[in-house]
Amino acid sequence: MHRRITDKLVIATHNPGKLAEMRELLAPYGIAAVSAGELGLGEPDETGNDFRSNAAIKAIAAAQATKLPSFADDSGIVVDALDGAPGIYSARWAGPSKDFNAAMAQIERLLQERGATTPDKRTAHFVSALCVAWPDDHLEEVEARVDGTLVWPPRGTAGFGYDPMFLPDGHDRTFGEMESIEKHGLPPLGLGLSHRARAFVKLAEICLEPR
Repeated sequence: MHRRITDKLVIATHNPGKLAEMRELLAPYGIAAVSAGELGLGEPDETGNDFRSNAAIKAIAAAQATKLPSFADDSGIVVDALDGAPGIYSARWAGPSKDFNAAMAQIERLLQERGATTPDKRTAHFVSALCVAWPDDHLEEVEARVDGTLVWPPRGTAGFGYDPMFLPDGHDRTFGEMESIEKHGLPPLGLGLSHRARAFVKLAEICLEPR
């Protein structure tokens, strides 16, 4: 049986971009959210083999440390011409300094080396796995994706991570050129376009009630 989130929630992230998106998504539900970073929690080793297991690792660690329900996301970009890389290592490609400009440049170099110069060879998708963990080990897990192609040079300064080089299918602007409400805002204000928004819609159906 699914379990509802009714009160305070820990957002198990140290990423300010993810934190801002998650807080915006949670706002209509009246859930008070505090981040793992704000609580001074460490970052657990992400030893899972896929997005879902890594999201669970982060959520469980925060739930056990705080004795509160904890919400984690694991997400990344999967590039078809790179055999699925960087995938679950998307953040690590940016290095300790979180230099996503360098990470995007690395992807572009690899695509050029493989002759992936036309849109049909530059397909990719973002994946978001969300997990809510309770201190008694109950888990709620969902996953979603958004498909698109990679452009070069990157376009736009909105968003974070690989957003400026990701052009979602059916659109003429990258995630980096879209305002936050357009990218991940839920209807009627936004399109619920991003991978994280799509996963959140699934999670909201089973765990949240609008206030």
